[in-house]
Amino acid sequence: MSTPETSTVSEALPPRRLDPRTILIRSLQGSPSVILGIPVVLAWSRGDGVPVAFLLAGMALLLVVMLFFSWLRWRTFTYQILPGQVVITRGLITRTRRSIPAERIQDVSIKQGLLSRLIGLAEVRIETGGGAEDEGRLDSVSLSEAYRLREVLRGIRTGVTAAGASGHTGEDEAETLLFRMGFARLLGSGLFNFSLVWIVAIFGILQFFGQALGYDGDRWLEVVGIAERALESRLNASVLLSVAGLAIGLGLLAGVIRTVLQTYGFRLTHAGERFRYRRGLLTRTEVVVARRQIQLGLVERGTVSGRLGWSAFKVQTLGGSDHVSGRQELAPFARPAELAPIIALAGLPPFERSPLRPVSQRHVLRGLVGFVILPTVVLLAATTIFPPAALLLFAMPFTLAVALLRRRCHRYALAATSVQVTRGVLRRRDWTVPYGNVQVVTVRRGPVQRLLGLATVRIDTAGGRGINGPHVHDLDEAQAAAFVGDLIERVKALGSSTPSNAH
Repeated sequence: MSTPETSTVSEALPPRRLDPRTILIRSLQGSPSVILGIPVVLAWSRGDGVPVAFLLAGMALLLVVMLFFSWLRWRTFTYQILPGQVVITRGLITRTRRSIPAERIQDVSIKQGLLSRLIGLAEVRIETGGGAEDEGRLDSVSLSEAYRLREVLRGIRTGVTAAGASGHTGEDEAETLLFRMGFARLLGSGLFNFSLVWIVAIFGILQFFGQALGYDGDRWLEVVGIAERALESRLNASVLLSVAGLAIGLGLLAGVIRTVLQTYGFRLTHAGERFRYRRGLLTRTEVVVARRQIQLGLVERGTVSGRLGWSAFKVQTLGGSDHVSGRQELAPFARPAELAPIIALAGLPPFERSPLRPVSQRHVLRGLVGFVILPTVVLLAATTIFPPAALLLFAMPFTLAVALLRRRCHRYALAATSVQVTRGVLRRRDWTVPYGNVQVVTVRRGPVQRLLGLATVRIDTAGGRGINGPHVHDLDEAQAAAFVGDLIERVKALGSSTPSNAH
């Protein structure tokens, strides 16, 4: 993404609509469903009773309807920047007027899909502290308008008027390159993102076209049976190894393709109090992360790549991100020496392993219940209905090993300025949460934990969500109470608001 010049704007902008080309974008985004519906209609009619001219006329009418509704959505959507707030209005029958106070605006991210890049449009997303995903989303404005909006919104957030920031876009500040992914590293990262999603996709496509073309499940099973009987005499170890090798090869290829599409051209730069990263091949994303937004740091190491010295560094921010976990990935595939300066610039202390303490020994018992005993009971019950499910029992030794190793990998500590937690057998995760960013501390006891006298301490920050957080599982109840009390005292000592302790 190149940065165009931004124009001087008044302090209170009049209401504006999205770029008119939004109508075309939205119509084209919906057109694949119309095209894919053609073979379904033809299969349903068996070629009878639906003349080609009638089919084409129906498609044209449907496209006109889609264009009309896209125009209505565009016509009824406006945004306005007023002193101290952003106002977004939408809806024809039910009108919605949403005001976003300036103090809630954390930053502004810009995203371009492939189609948007071709015609010079971009999506602007106003990042807020824990708001709804589409709370401040302008899906199609011109690229120059996107950069202008970002500068104006930063201005009202910091109290800088347009006159004071005349001609200054914030992009003129010298940026230091902290991290980039060359093509060789990108391919290496993709090889570790092994994926067998393609198998599910193939079966999904077969099922879709099977229904569309009139073939039922019995027909497919019959074809498979014929093929199985024909190849039965030829099956041997070499053939099975070849099939397994093909599956692994396709899984590696799928991982590489997915990584290249998502992470191509990744660059992380730093200027002042802000990080900026750009990534993506088809969909180009540019995100700015202000240092004041960062709530915690997370270093992840994969099953194989972690043992070879590769890690990913993520931060939890107030505004969240497009990722389901709400985290921003500042370094997807890096060495520890490359992560150290980034972590320091993010204002996070280094992760210290020496003061880490293990959780209760009964953590292993709960792991045996959840990872071995319950799954075994469920699988044995399932084999009475579906006998092939018994094959999954061969995975039980693997889950047993994970259950036995969980306590060895799960440790925690209250360091000088942060709470630090490590967890994970296959994928290791190290969390660092500064005391000033701790918002809520929750103590939870599940049914098995109550029987064993254990408790889980959840540590939540602003903008964080989900179960995969810096939580400490299976402490003795007395140990959990002491840990929570000590943590709250350290938060109070920094002058932060006292987190609530829910039971």
